Amino acid sequence: MYLKKVDGLRAVTLPDGTVMTQADLPPAETRRWVARRKAAVVRGVLYGLITQEEALKRYALSEEEFYEWCQAIANHGEEALKTTSIQKYRQL
Repeated sequence: MYLKKVDGLRAVTLPDGTVMTQADLPPAETRRWVARRKAAVVRGVLYGLITQEEALKRYALSEEEFYEWCQAIANHGEEALKTTSIQKYRQL
């Protein structure tokens, strides 16, 4: 078995004990952002699997957009990343 060469870490252990790998990150060509994918990118950056600069470049995100995802998760949890919930959580 051969492992593909990757820059940075191959896997990180999250506080809940689960292991997150590069394969758990969404594909670079992702255009439909659901809450689960947004959360995976934020977790990957927060726990050092990928750098913020690399995430912004790979997924063509702005710093403001990524910051909003981080704030939504920090303040209200992953549920706040759903587009149907945006108005509900912005009013709080």
